[in-house]
Amino acid sequence: MTLRDDIETTLRAWDAYERARGCPPIVDYDCAPPETAPAPLAHRLDAHDRLTDLHRRATDEGKPRYAERVGAHLAYLHALLGERQPLDAYVRATQGCGATGWPDEHITDCRNRAIAAVERLGVRWGPDTARDLDRLEGPVAEDKVAGMMRAAAADLEPAVRRLTGATTDYTLTIESVDLDAYWSYWLDGAGTNVRLRLNRRQARFTEVRIRQFTLHEILGHALQTANWATVAATSDVDWIRVTAVHAQQQVLLEGLAQALPLFAVSDDEAVNARVRLDHYLQLVRAELHLAINAGTSVADCVAHARARVPYWPDDTIADALTDRGADPLLRSYLWSYPAGIDWFTTLADTATPEAISTVLHTSYRQPLTPTDLAELWPTGPIPGGPGKQAA
Repeated sequence: MTLRDDIETTLRAWDAYERARGCPPIVDYDCAPPETAPAPLAHRLDAHDRLTDLHRRATDEGKPRYAERVGAHLAYLHALLGERQPLDAYVRATQGCGATGWPDEHITDCRNRAIAAVERLGVRWGPDTARDLDRLEGPVAEDKVAGMMRAAAADLEPAVRRLTGATTDYTLTIESVDLDAYWSYWLDGAGTNVRLRLNRRQARFTEVRIRQFTLHEILGHALQTANWATVAATSDVDWIRVTAVHAQQQVLLEGLAQALPLFAVSDDEAVNARVRLDHYLQLVRAELHLAINAGTSVADCVAHARARVPYWPDDTIADALTDRGADPLLRSYLWSYPAGIDWFTTLADTATPEAISTVLHTSYRQPLTPTDLAELWPTGPIPGGPGKQAA
């Protein structure tokens, strides 16, 4: 077996161990599922020993990309075992970009753009913004959501395929769940078989959100990862063929999925208003992410959140702080959202058509790290932000 195959086998075996314990999975999407699944590892120290050996092999064999990927898993495993790195070091090791944040001027610009976008729809900025947007967008009964998402995917898919060059077919299963989790929609799968779960405890279904999240989950995540699987099945790729939300491809996945409407349906004012609003909200969440990990008091974090987003309820603020400060997985993974949406929104707004085409086509053929994205668009922003004091 090659080093790539050994890494994948270890990750699948560790994944089997974690799933058997009822813990968050290690493998989120398997682009090359084996005919026979490996036996679960014995325990987390078994995973630690194997990953440490694989990291040494990758270093000795002069394969830094494999070493970086294995390093992400080691950093996450260390966090599971109780180690707590400083946030920037932890995010650099896992997500592949810094956790430095954005200047206040940039956040304010994004805020003003978001407010202008929602107010053009006739919704005022204030404590009732979320409620008024939902009413305007047309609430949808839960039993109609799956069918409407499939119809939206059929309508929008040709445009996304033209943008990205994706050619694969895929099989989609949609399930409804009721979970006490932060997410509203979640997609995973293996090969070209993908599963989309709708968390009715969190999701608010409107006609606009259905279009937005059809682009995000189905034509973003599902089509993209299924296309990776097709590429992996037809050529001997040199990248790791399993994804993990605590690893370096996640900035690409979450960033492009969030910003995809800006490329695919730039004339859809309502959906794009949601993207502009989400961009601003992700930057505010990033501020909280940095603050709670830097020792800022809970009271100060709550006051900042309320000032930034007047319609956020207290449970939303509490969950944001808990997830980003206390959960070993989310402390890494949730940084991919602000880092990703800021990078891809800037790409949509400022890059040349040629640069956009290069990034999007490459993104649908293979996983890309933040370093890869920066190499594809050298004049783009720094993934993860330039820092709060940047000029």
